[in-house]
Amino acid sequence: MSLVSGIRVGIQLPEVERVVRWPEYRDMVRAAEGNAFDSMWLGDHLLYRGDGRPERGPWEAWTMLAALAAETERIEFGPLVACAGFHPPAVLAKMAATVDEISGGRFVLGLGAGWNRPEFDAFGVPFDRRAARFEEALAIIEPLVAGRRVTRHGEFHDIDDAVLLPTPLRPVPIMVGSVGDRVLRAALPTATWWNTWFDWFGNSAEGFAALNERISQLCADVGRDQTTLKRSACLLVVTDPDAGERPRPVDYSAATLADVCARILELRDAGADEVILVSDPIDRRSIERLAEAIR
Repeated sequence: MSLVSGIRVGIQLPEVERVVRWPEYRDMVRAAEGNAFDSMWLGDHLLYRGDGRPERGPWEAWTMLAALAAETERIEFGPLVACAGFHPPAVLAKMAATVDEISGGRFVLGLGAGWNRPEFDAFGVPFDRRAARFEEALAIIEPLVAGRRVTRHGEFHDIDDAVLLPTPLRPVPIMVGSVGDRVLRAALPTATWWNTWFDWFGNSAEGFAALNERISQLCADVGRDQTTLKRSACLLVVTDPDAGERPRPVDYSAATLADVCARILELRDAGADEVILVSDPIDRRSIERLAEAIR
């Protein structure tokens, strides 16, 4: 049973807000599942630097996702979102199918093109032509995680009769996390979900409704029945005003424990099928307080 009627509610796990060791991740994951959240999400980044803040980096996302799969039984989860450029696409598809197997079919493959150039440069990943690289990678990943064979001799990848064996448990659902036109046009014909980060729509129901209308129009442009696409919105929530783990927005307001339930319902009424809460701070206590506030 979902925490809020008519809409799924998820939680974003820590990334680089502070250094979080595995025992604390495990406690948070268990709290999210135990408090009836529908989903949990983990960022896929390698390094942050050059933004005026201290250099910092998270744990490797896919290793963590496999551990999350083994630690839980009910909750759905995935990367928010995996950078398609960090791994060869056929290998990434293999990783996704394996994590889905470990979880018993609870994994959602969030995908995006990436944006944070310093981590690309530091780890030797090409940053140029990211939309074109995403298009080609998705054309390989999508059929593979659906259980089909792929041969593709493209500009960036040369795939010769790739197949995932053992056969995936099911077609792994894909969630595209982007507002970029080329990425969306590539993904919307087949993606199960679309996700938007909170500052892409100003953390408001009105902003989400406007962006959501654009997504519906793009669905029409690419021949997708827009009623079959599930919509996901991240919502920034300050659960402790003294925390300051994230920079506070200037041009829009963060939700609070007092109004988070109302904000979720507003997003539901604006067309969201799921709201993913991005909490400041993010720890076990915040997860429990959020569940209490919206239950």
